[in-house]
Amino acid sequence: MLEQRIQQQFFESADLQYQVAEGLSRPLAVAAQMLVDGITAGGRVLCVGLGRSELDARYMAALLTGGFEQDRPGLAAWALDGLTDPARQIQTLGHPGDLLLLFESGPADLATHGALLEAAHAQEMSVIALTGSQDEALRGLLLDTDVQIRVPHSRFARVAEAHRLLAHCLCDAVDMQLLGTGE
Repeated sequence: MLEQRIQQQFFESADLQYQVAEGLSRPLAVAAQMLVDGITAGGRVLCVGLGRSELDARYMAALLTGGFEQDRPGLAAWALDGLTDPARQIQTLGHPGDLLLLFESGPADLATHGALLEAAHAQEMSVIALTGSQDEALRGLLLDTDVQIRVPHSRFARVAEAHRLLAHCLCDAVDMQLLGTGE
């Protein structure tokens, strides 16, 4: 019984990855190009995730600064911490041309996320939002220069797994663009 449940977790995860591959490839390509354009213009990437998504932000910042699968110089990226008001951190650290990379695996708190997006936009930053299916309302807070990569699933585990893969896809695409390698 337990083994079947464990196997089901693998099947559900693989099924979701397969289902979203085509639909998310375009917004991922746009987001990767935003990252490359911002980084090559001297911008920085501020990664933020609230609650259970905070580790996703830390992981992404580590991949950007420390490298992904290829040796390259570190890229300017920070993970904002959950101890201090993230909107305040964006106001303090963000500059025009920087990017906010937002991770949200559960239902968005529109007041909190609205403050984050408002702070980023006030600093003339573009936003890349990796969200789940419960974050449809977040789309209304984004500008035309922002991109939302929305995983169409309601379970936290599936969305979090997809976000890890999306982070890997973004890093691979950035490395390919910056280093001119890939396949």
